[in-house]
Amino acid sequence: MKNYPLYEVDEITSLKDMLENSVKKFGDKTAFLKKDDKKGPYQSVTFNEFYKDVEGLGTAFLRMEMSGKKIAVIGPNRYEWAVTYLSVVNGESMIVPIDKELPYEDWSNLLKIAEVSCVVYSSKYSEDMIRAREENPNLRYLVNMDLEDNTDLEISFKKLLASGKMMVNEGDLSFKNVKINPEEAQIILFTSGTTAMSKGVLLSHKNIATSLMSMSSMTYIGPDDVFLSILPLHHTYECTCGFLCPLYRGSTIAYCDGLKYILKNIEESKTTLMLCVPAVLDAMYKRIWSAAKKNKIDGTLRKGLKISKALMKAKIDIRKKIFKKIHDTFGGHFRMFVVGAAAVNPEVAQGLYDFGFLVIQGYGITECSPIVTLNRDVNFRHDSAGQAVPVNEVKIVDKNADGIGEIVCRGSNVMIGYYKNQEETDKVIVDGWFHTGDLGYMDDEGFCHITGRKKSVIVTSNGKNIFPEELEIFLNENEYILESMVYGEENEQDGETYLCALIVPKYDEIKKTFGEDVSDDKVKELIEEAVKSVNKRNPLYKYIRKYEIRENELIKTTTGKIKRYLEIPKK
Repeated sequence: MKNYPLYEVDEITSLKDMLENSVKKFGDKTAFLKKDDKKGPYQSVTFNEFYKDVEGLGTAFLRMEMSGKKIAVIGPNRYEWAVTYLSVVNGESMIVPIDKELPYEDWSNLLKIAEVSCVVYSSKYSEDMIRAREENPNLRYLVNMDLEDNTDLEISFKKLLASGKMMVNEGDLSFKNVKINPEEAQIILFTSGTTAMSKGVLLSHKNIATSLMSMSSMTYIGPDDVFLSILPLHHTYECTCGFLCPLYRGSTIAYCDGLKYILKNIEESKTTLMLCVPAVLDAMYKRIWSAAKKNKIDGTLRKGLKISKALMKAKIDIRKKIFKKIHDTFGGHFRMFVVGAAAVNPEVAQGLYDFGFLVIQGYGITECSPIVTLNRDVNFRHDSAGQAVPVNEVKIVDKNADGIGEIVCRGSNVMIGYYKNQEETDKVIVDGWFHTGDLGYMDDEGFCHITGRKKSVIVTSNGKNIFPEELEIFLNENEYILESMVYGEENEQDGETYLCALIVPKYDEIKKTFGEDVSDDKVKELIEEAVKSVNKRNPLYKYIRKYEIRENELIKTTTGKIKRYLEIPKK
């Protein structure tokens, strides 16, 4: 077992600590790259400028008597979201990030559940926010990020920020003098699911600060890095790893114009690093090979890979020279994908690595701020979720004969509890150990391998455990399958549980290969072949016996996880 030294990181006890430290170290360096519109160029915001904005807005919130109150933020990834978040948590209020994809009924209900007094939002929500306030007596202030001037119903973010900065210039030190209690709950993050199922995770400064120090000690992030922010900021994965971590390490954050602009934005911002989900990684990898086939250079690419792999064995790394054209497509500076939220196809991760891109996979959960395990940039396995971060103890409990059991962990990154829900808190935190609900095993070198969710395991009548995620990876490897979901269905005749699958074909790819007027029978034939191919790789009890072809994509959370409980066909 190799022991690699950890990277040195600055000791921080709170996010206030983190921001003030970064401003001292990186003051005039670019912290953010933002745009006024998609067609325009990126504009730079330095660490000093960002701090003044945070201080200004934070001062304004204190003058609005928001101490001890809850302030929500909802909208796309943008600079104003970042300013709001840190002005709230580094002040005397609690921040409540809300999923921008939720329907009105759900997000307005979450505002009630969290007892929110003020909301900061983008103009898209303007009408609905006014309606929400009428239905919610606790909701007092509406702050519109896009409004130029105050109205009778809404406060302009720009005006509020300007007034706060004026107060600071006149000597108001109230925000600067706020004393942070690192152990106190300052953040409420709602888990994915319907409003009835969603739980408010309470996190403290200490939770986030220890998570930042831990992850940064395992994989190098530095001032030369530029992050492209593409995942939703309300989610703790992007918020901690793609927003707070780059600020902590002196990196730059560039906001993406939308998923279809990823490569354009990578080039414009000179991105070096991106957090993403496996679906984005798969698309990037497939794009490389599709372009190669289209330009009839896939044979040349394979030869290049053969030469590169031979040189790598001799510890000669010239991948960026051999595959320069590919790297140029990614802007010429890109070095690393950090992937989470679901299992990565190891072949895709290895394939991108062979081209000279590092793929770092981790495992996390909102309740752990979120990182539990992480691969290192100097010691990684593409088929694993990495090793426990330094702040965390991780073990497997209730193991079966194969050593697979529930992943539990404890450490200072574990949540305080669920908001006003002690019963649910007591179910998941037992004797100091947080029970993740995820199943997996640890190998001899301490690498954690996730096999699936405890709730989604399919158990056959003879006691065999089947992890649907494993079969879904096999199905999704097929070039004509976009996504899939495997579930169990009991056969009324023999009482046995058989595997079924919902499969969404990749219609664009099928039409490209077989013509625009490709028949339904041909689509069915391609999917049938894919299912048979997967079955051949598995023992009989893992055979997919029935499948349904879906035209539309499966219902997912905003981080790309399929909502199984909504998709399983009702009998």
